[in-house]
Amino acid sequence: MRPSRGKALAPGGGSPYDAADIYGEHVSGWNPVLGSPDGELNMYRDRIVSRVRDLVRNDGWASGAVTRILDNAIGGHFRPLIKPDWRALAAYTGKKAFDATWAHEFAQVASANYRTWAFDTGRYCDAQRSLTITQMMRLGFRHKLIDGDSLMQACYIPERVGLGRARYATAIQLIDPDRLSNPQQQFDSNSSRGGVVLDGFGAAKAYWIRKAHQGDWWAAADSVTWEQIPRETEWGRPIIIHDFDHDRASQHRGGSGIFAPILQRMKMLAKYDAVELDAAVINSIFGAYIESPFDHSLVAEAVGDGEDMSAYQDQRADYHASRKTMLGEARVPILFPGEKINAVTATRPNANFAGFEKSFLNNFASATGLSAQQMSHDWSDTNYSSARGALLEAFKTLTRRRNDFANNTAQPVLGCFMEESMEVDDYPLPHGAPEFMECRSMYSRAEWMGPARGWIDPVAEKQGAVLGMDAGLSTLQQECMEQGLDYEEVLEQRKREIEKFKELGIPCPTWAGMQIPGGYTSADDAIQKPRPT
Repeated sequence: MRPSRGKALAPGGGSPYDAADIYGEHVSGWNPVLGSPDGELNMYRDRIVSRVRDLVRNDGWASGAVTRILDNAIGGHFRPLIKPDWRALAAYTGKKAFDATWAHEFAQVASANYRTWAFDTGRYCDAQRSLTITQMMRLGFRHKLIDGDSLMQACYIPERVGLGRARYATAIQLIDPDRLSNPQQQFDSNSSRGGVVLDGFGAAKAYWIRKAHQGDWWAAADSVTWEQIPRETEWGRPIIIHDFDHDRASQHRGGSGIFAPILQRMKMLAKYDAVELDAAVINSIFGAYIESPFDHSLVAEAVGDGEDMSAYQDQRADYHASRKTMLGEARVPILFPGEKINAVTATRPNANFAGFEKSFLNNFASATGLSAQQMSHDWSDTNYSSARGALLEAFKTLTRRRNDFANNTAQPVLGCFMEESMEVDDYPLPHGAPEFMECRSMYSRAEWMGPARGWIDPVAEKQGAVLGMDAGLSTLQQECMEQGLDYEEVLEQRKREIEKFKELGIPCPTWAGMQIPGGYTSADDAIQKPRPT
């Protein structure tokens, strides 16, 4: 007999997929709601973020994870290597003057002007005049990791420009993501999602920003007043720079950050850790006790008269007060008749606690994109190969996060600066070159350089870098960028050092191209052959 189609697809009358089963004991109560991208998050955003912030403030593991990511993705000198797209400019304008030589000269001038603005001692690049651009980038990225959103406003403050003051009117204002919300906490609609005003295609065209944070009791009136700020000017200059990780299509707010999937477990581990510590402290204090065969209240009830019992207890107290037999500098405990001393065996921390905690930290490390060793700072059970493999995997995630932040936040900031800089500074531009806003992506093209990757085995890894460059598999620029260096600055510094060696009559080292000790004919020969004995 031919089986029915339903039975063929679903033997036993169940679903053809275990994941769709509604009768199994493990999944019958598992019925999550199928929600929209914004609907799943925006209603619960404030609750999630407040819990994550509390965890990061008070838990060392969470705080350390944020610090590790910031130090490895942004670091202390996050900056652009400006590389205008001269090929695109030449094709767009038909001018042969846009070539590699022009691009290098342009980049040198643009980089110098950017440094003047980004690291100005007056901090005029910051609307609040507190931070450098690198520090603002690191704080914006911190908001993105914890709150899910990074929010900045590109301001233009011409009244600050003047002799001894700001050179540029462009300044960046960091905005707390809490201030981005629908006016009066209204529900989301077709045109406004979590404070983001949308056009017919779902693109952000403006943002509702509270004039003050809802927690600013000293600005109560402003905290219930919203201002709609356009995304950009009429000619395309960014005003609000909003960056978040998109988990689904048609998502318009962040809000979950990197800790949302593991928030409950991290909080439970923090509680468990505190309980184990409390128990260990109690065990260390309560080390021994004296046991007496008599209980005052019970014996008094049995004999009906507490006078004899009181006399016994008084004798015990007098005995211990006066009995101070010493052996050298130590007191020898001599007990009253009928007493005995017992020691408390310390059972905390639990013998399984370390393994249990390590298992949880591995889970947390996986969720945050770090290696387990970076999360725990415990490298005791790793060797070179495993450590390098773990760090390379972690570095992929860190590099991707840095590149996303560079494209969505740092690059628009650079564009705002260069728009003004090309108006007020002298740039090497060919006659008839297009305006910045006409070719802004071509002029402001850049690669963003983060902190050094570092080495686990400097000798082996540097030898590998040299061999890679000699084989044409890598370049000096790429190797320098991985160590947080600008290859042109490195070469210029090497030139100055070689000239200084010669000026002082000091023999140049091998890296300066002189004869290599030991009979080798090249640096590559010295690396691949053992040194003669």
